[in-house]
Amino acid sequence: MGSVHAYNSANGKRYEARYRKPNGKQGAKRGFTRKRDAELWLSEIDTARAKGNFIDPQAARATIDMLGPVWLDAKRHTMKPSSFAPVETAWRLRVQPTWGGWEVALIKHTDVRAWVAELSKTTGATVTIRTFGVLASILDDAVYDGRISTNPARVGRIGLPKKTRGKHGYLTHDEVIRLARECGDRKLLVLVLAYTGIRWGEATALRVQDLDFARGRMHISRNAVEVHGKIHVGTPKSHTARAVPVPGFLLEQLQLATKGRPRDSLVFPAGDGGFIRRTRSDDGSKSWFKTALLKAELPMMTTHDLRHTAASLAVQSGANVKTIQRMLGHTSAAMTLDVYSDLFDEDLNAVSDRLDDGAVAAGVGGLF
Repeated sequence: MGSVHAYNSANGKRYEARYRKPNGKQGAKRGFTRKRDAELWLSEIDTARAKGNFIDPQAARATIDMLGPVWLDAKRHTMKPSSFAPVETAWRLRVQPTWGGWEVALIKHTDVRAWVAELSKTTGATVTIRTFGVLASILDDAVYDGRISTNPARVGRIGLPKKTRGKHGYLTHDEVIRLARECGDRKLLVLVLAYTGIRWGEATALRVQDLDFARGRMHISRNAVEVHGKIHVGTPKSHTARAVPVPGFLLEQLQLATKGRPRDSLVFPAGDGGFIRRTRSDDGSKSWFKTALLKAELPMMTTHDLRHTAASLAVQSGANVKTIQRMLGHTSAAMTLDVYSDLFDEDLNAVSDRLDDGAVAAGVGGLF
């Protein structure tokens, strides 16, 4: 049980409630105008301690500015640089400016809900959800540390926007060839992206030793991603190495392009021998990829869209979902179906046709 003591302040007589923390140290809360209020507060503290819900008032005064950098530093060491970058940006541009000075105990569910509603007016669904996730995760840590009993961002309905997946752009064989023709010395790179489905970072990290010409495979075990102007080399997105089938015409061209090179040299080096920097020219003046699209009279897209093209061409060739999953490095066939469900509409038609054939052969017409 704690105790209440009177003291004089500039605003008159006030009361201080003293209590014992679970670790044995003494704590105090000052500023009560009535002795009865201080006693009631102490009673609540005793009840919370008895239920195991004790929250140290001093700990609850921690601000988002105090907890955010600690959370962010932990994320820095567990996330890939390319994944961490947008999280750090969300903290720096949207979470810290709004919530930095707030004490965690003062943040209410309605405050978070109103913030998300405002955020949704100026940013897309993906950015809004990511930004909300940063604040919610920092508050999760506050709960784990016993600073607050519940996370105001995790209770009730926040009203997060729904993410909608845009329609994929798929190129035909003829369009891929037309595009490659306009890409100059990067035409082989474009063909590899469009016919194997590997990611840009996986292609730029590819080394001669990763090419298995005997088996017609490309071994993907590295990913080179540019983040804030710096290249980070790590594992593929799923952290899992995979073998990707390579069409014969590409094998021939890759063999010619890498003939005589050391096994550890890059298959697609930049002009200085290092990693290619996204899709800009070596002098950084313009996008060689967009220029090629314009010359080929094709709609604007990104190099990542060539991955979608690879999936489309594979489906047209008769590949099943499991094969495409392995080729693209998806974590599951369900993910492949979710991303490329539109490519399998013909499969649905085929199922319907086979069911019709079976029912007719069994005499279903005799029922009517």
